[in-house]
Amino acid sequence: QVQLVESGGGLVQAGDSLRLSCAASGRTFSIYAMGWFRQAPGKEREFVAAISWSGGNTYYADSVKGRFTMPRDNFKNTVYLQMNILKPEDTAVYYCAAALTPRNGLRVGASYDYWGQGTQVTVSS
Repeated sequence: QVQLVESGGGLVQAGDSLRLSCAASGRTFSIYAMGWFRQAPGKEREFVAAISWSGGNTYYADSVKGRFTMPRDNFKNTVYLQMNILKPEDTAVYYCAAALTPRNGLRVGASYDYWGQGTQVTVSS
């Protein structure tokens, strides 16, 4: 089992920055990759970013590329989502997730085995 706890959400204005954290515990040695997804009201969950746990390769959705980064701290078993130049359309509940195997690709939610509880990010215009 892997447990994921997100933190760092909040209400910010357009153009501001915000950093989300996702701390993993439990069988963290079994993690292959971590990802961030988001879901806005009335919309489907969408991929935001992912990082391979060992190699550190990162992947980003086109909508956030150049504005968001996903650093990690392996010693703390924590990944972050650094969000810059936030836009109102970034408003959503953000979820972190852990994948144990590289099946189906890291941009697909079904590839992930564990999910956090989510944290709300609201960007006002």
